[in-house]
Amino acid sequence: MRGRYCLITGSTRGLGEVLTRAFWESGAHLLLVARTAEDLERQVASLVPRPGQVALQLAADLEKPDIPQRVIEWARSRLPRLDVLINNAAVQGPIGTLWNNDWHSWLAALQVDLIAPVALCHAVAPWMIESGGGSIINLSGGGASGPRPHFSAYATAKAGLVRFSETLAMELRAHNVSVNCVAPGALDTAMLDEIIRAGADVSTPSEYNQALEVRRKGGASLRNVADLCLFLGSEAARGITGKLISAVWDPWPSLLQHSADLAGSDIYTLRRITPRDRGLTWEAER
Repeated sequence: MRGRYCLITGSTRGLGEVLTRAFWESGAHLLLVARTAEDLERQVASLVPRPGQVALQLAADLEKPDIPQRVIEWARSRLPRLDVLINNAAVQGPIGTLWNNDWHSWLAALQVDLIAPVALCHAVAPWMIESGGGSIINLSGGGASGPRPHFSAYATAKAGLVRFSETLAMELRAHNVSVNCVAPGALDTAMLDEIIRAGADVSTPSEYNQALEVRRKGGASLRNVADLCLFLGSEAARGITGKLISAVWDPWPSLLQHSADLAGSDIYTLRRITPRDRGLTWEAER
């Protein structure tokens, strides 16, 4: 990442904090975006000074519809280019059955988890095209590849973000801009606290028990997720695009060996399962 310019949203907590340190240690210039100016100031002050590297900060609430465009305008006024955009900021949203969710909270979760990342991509794509390329990394999550009852806002947003990323990747392929999603696995972060506080009756027994297990064992490695993002943000991985890659289950350290198989295939993408995929042959009635 030496000399590359990277924007990370939700930078001050959980995975965002680990991403920030990983990219900084790898030599990247950073633009860190989070809600609270005080948290950003502490974060930047905690980074070990590195000659020639710059870390900028911008307090911004991505729940507000006009903020993503302003973030990129602010970045363009201060940076020569943007090589990597990491859409990490997210909220859990309301937990429970849809009809018992607060509707305004449901919409707010969609704004932060889906609309804001899309808006940032909308604003940054022309800039990356002008600069000759770039990498967009969108953090996925539980519910992106299967139903997640009692977490409808979060699951809907993350599933939408994956399909959006696949689509945008096809649009930007000719411009040397890669777009990928990362599935981080079950992380021991503040979102876990919300599931535990909600209890088994609201979050479902399976979600609640899994949260307790993750809290007990520590969850998936945050650093492993950061290393996958470093890989996807590198020039070497530019040909890998339009994929949903699991930091836990997929053999991403060796993906460059399989780049020819990945290109143009539906590996690591969302798809519809047909009877034939399950060994069944159903004849359509005529």
